[in-house]
Amino acid sequence: MKQLIQNLKTGQTILQEVPAPQVKRGCVLIRTRRSLVSLGTERMLVEFGKANLLEKARQQPDKVKMVLDKIQSDGLMPTLEAVFNKLEQPLPLGYCNVGEVVAVGEGIPDIRVGDRVASNGPHAELVCVPRNLVTKVPTGVSDEEAAFTVIGSIGLQGIRLLNPTLGETVVVVGLGLIGLLTAELLRLNGCQVIGIDLDEQKLKLAAARGITTCNPARGDDPVKFVEDFTQGTGADGVIITASAKTNDIISQAARMSRKRGCIVLIGVVGLDISRAEFYEKELTFQVSCSYGPGRYDDDYEQKGHDYPLPYVRWTENRNFQTILQLLSSGLLDVKPLITELVPLEEYDRIYGNIGTSHAIASILEYPEQTDLSSLVRYHDTSFTGKRGTVGIVGAGNFTKMTMLPALRETSIKYIASANGLSGTALAQKYGIAHSTTDYHELLRDPDVDLVLVTTRHNQHARMAVEALRAGKHVFVEKPLALYPEELDEIIATYVELPESRSLTVGFNRRFSPHAQKMKALLGSAPMNVVATMNAGFIPANSWVHDRAVGGGRILGEACHFIDLITYLTGSRVEAVCMNAMGTHPSETTDSASMLLKYQNGSTGVINYFANGSKAYSKERMEVYSQERTLVLDNFRTLTGYGFKGFSKMNTRQDKGHREQFRRLLDRIRTGGSSLISFDELVNTTQATFAALESLKRGEWVKV
Repeated sequence: MKQLIQNLKTGQTILQEVPAPQVKRGCVLIRTRRSLVSLGTERMLVEFGKANLLEKARQQPDKVKMVLDKIQSDGLMPTLEAVFNKLEQPLPLGYCNVGEVVAVGEGIPDIRVGDRVASNGPHAELVCVPRNLVTKVPTGVSDEEAAFTVIGSIGLQGIRLLNPTLGETVVVVGLGLIGLLTAELLRLNGCQVIGIDLDEQKLKLAAARGITTCNPARGDDPVKFVEDFTQGTGADGVIITASAKTNDIISQAARMSRKRGCIVLIGVVGLDISRAEFYEKELTFQVSCSYGPGRYDDDYEQKGHDYPLPYVRWTENRNFQTILQLLSSGLLDVKPLITELVPLEEYDRIYGNIGTSHAIASILEYPEQTDLSSLVRYHDTSFTGKRGTVGIVGAGNFTKMTMLPALRETSIKYIASANGLSGTALAQKYGIAHSTTDYHELLRDPDVDLVLVTTRHNQHARMAVEALRAGKHVFVEKPLALYPEELDEIIATYVELPESRSLTVGFNRRFSPHAQKMKALLGSAPMNVVATMNAGFIPANSWVHDRAVGGGRILGEACHFIDLITYLTGSRVEAVCMNAMGTHPSETTDSASMLLKYQNGSTGVINYFANGSKAYSKERMEVYSQERTLVLDNFRTLTGYGFKGFSKMNTRQDKGHREQFRRLLDRIRTGGSSLISFDELVNTTQATFAALESLKRGEWVKV
């Protein structure tokens, strides 16, 4: 299938061939018939993509500060690499989609195949959208009209925040598509509406719909205009739908408002607010968030948990329904706003001059027949008879930034990703033969020897088991499992495999040249190890903190150092005790100290903290043994005290990723044994489970 994307590095808008998405639980698979181009939002994305690096930096000063902080903590070259990789990531365009349902995921009883629906899906021939972002289109509403559902909801949500009453005067600043729809909805609500814009064509459209207009470009003073219209009272409310960098708009909005008036921002304007202008009138200012309550809430959007209507009357989905009801009744007429209908293949008619276009609403038309293939071939490469051929499941940041650079000389036949777009970008960049949205393609192909699983953590155990049962060698990024039952299934599966099959977890730290040197220096005597991970803050709403999806950072990241201490001590964890910051810490805590007791008498302490300074080293380890000490700083510097013939080792930061993959592929090609014994993998995973149990019980827990 084809999808429109924006390349933020080159500025190109591309109609990309990508594999069709697979329907997921709680989602609907839709064959697109029409999609509306949001000229304001998409113009900003296209123009940002075309800007040079300096201009991009000027447009996002907050991101510049993040880059400078990363340079300080990680160094210049890794930071530049991260920035360029981020810019190379393709950005899907569009969010106003209408189409026909072709598949329905589990857990959705009220939508059926064949239903016509509106959604916030992108400009793509097939889209997979969560249920709460999909609504049925009533009979009598055309596809072109229904394409206004989502963008109309943006204006509607701003009105709901303003909460105007019958007869009030409301000013809409900026009469682009959202502004015109907002003004029309306000008029239907019984308000007196004033529209302000610099474009005479848009003002004529507004005037034809009964809206009073003001054009500063022809000499009108917006503040005086509103004062005269309201006989000196001022506007009851102002909704800003404009996009401009100037602070004049927010200042004018304050000056044209009545005392205790309300200003709602939907667009993007300068916000250097004058306290005096707001203070003297006791003005209320609020920013409207997209389509309404539920937006950016994973529980609502991704997991399908609706808000109870008696307590949250208007969610984003119920706003969608309202727009469609108004279209169905004929009260809201959007036909005069449609400037052009453009076939998808001729998309450049819209995007080629989007920066200077005077169009109001451009709509893309899609072909009736769509390629439903979940597999697209990008490079002609023969894999027959090759040992060590790889298939990758997951195309996220770890795959892009760490795994693929370490696998440059490797034969990779497939990369699988949920939406197909991220996998396709990486396939093209790294010469991977196929991009797919169905990871079972890898499992069925006899050419694939090794399956690498780098998805979100809740999929690791299931995919590892499936790949093992398909007769593949498996590398799974940590953690191996989120729950003991998952680990039990992995154990049961693995013990039935022939010895020629291997399972490896991404515990790469032991393969670092520093760790290898430490192992050689320390020998087998008991030791005390103190490891500190200055992990940094991750927002509470991140999937990493979701116990059922990410497992929490102790399970997902601290396991690295359990494995590394196990490697250095040459022993197994016997018992664990963990304490965390806070009076009632949860098992997804990210600031905790863990004490490990090893069978050979060694001890390990892991301090995993998310509340430290970014200026301090991210990972640090100290080892004490036989009146000797080793200090490893951020996998760059290893310093020894009390060792004959060794004092310091300096290298570029190396956490062992490349060495782990090199050894793994060598073992597969030569039929050697596993890199890390299965017993060690199980023990490390069980130790993380024991740590969480210890936190709950407040005592030592045996592994």
